[in-house]
Amino acid sequence: MESTAPATSPPLPDVSGLPDVSGLLDGIPGQRAPRIAEPPLGAGPCPAPRPRFRIPAPFTLAYAAVLAVTSFFAEHADPALVYALHQGSSTDVAHLWQTPVLVLVASALWVAGGFASPFTLGFLVVLTALERRMGGVRTAVVFLLGHVLATLATEVPVGLAVLVGRLPDSSLHRLDYGISFGVAASVGALAGLLKPWLRWPLLAAFGGMLLQDLIAFTDPMTNWGHLFALAIGVATWPWVRRWSRAHSSGRVNAA
Repeated sequence: MESTAPATSPPLPDVSGLPDVSGLLDGIPGQRAPRIAEPPLGAGPCPAPRPRFRIPAPFTLAYAAVLAVTSFFAEHADPALVYALHQGSSTDVAHLWQTPVLVLVASALWVAGGFASPFTLGFLVVLTALERRMGGVRTAVVFLLGHVLATLATEVPVGLAVLVGRLPDSSLHRLDYGISFGVAASVGALAGLLKPWLRWPLLAAFGGMLLQDLIAFTDPMTNWGHLFALAIGVATWPWVRRWSRAHSSGRVNAA
């Protein structure tokens, strides 16, 4: 009779290093929730990104800086030199005929009456408001449109009057420079972007001031130019409203 040794079961594998799978059903994947990495002990929450600082109206501020420099120079430099520079920058008929682009740009670098002129405050307030609503390039277009067209509207009749003998030849060299035409056009354009309760009082107040200057008859050509420039700004309402909507949508998309 053969003797048989008792059967011994194989040793069980070491499972101490495996994850606990009790409670999971066989054959059903995806039961274990993903583990979320925790920040290191003692680490605080991730800081939020800092918002980038942006200059609210770069075109207006840069232009104002140029005007401040030229105004300071005009106040402290030799009067003869200042007069020569003003005369060389004048948008009179003679200069417009010879070097139109040069004098149209150079004449807008000075403030008639100095930096303390009311038109300087108007420049800062109105152009900043325009630039925030429709951007610097479009604000520059409105300003230059008023500056150029109002200048031509006042100087071309002078040239024609000299040509037919109604004015002396000295009128061809009439001193004319400054930013007031551009500011007046910008006021008219800005009014089109305001609510009616603010738009019409602004136009009435500014237009009334220009009419009073015209009635005073101290400088009728310049006073007429201011009214022309205001009308030019009002005529840009369809464009500035479209530009303002495009600028606002662009800022929303960028955000």
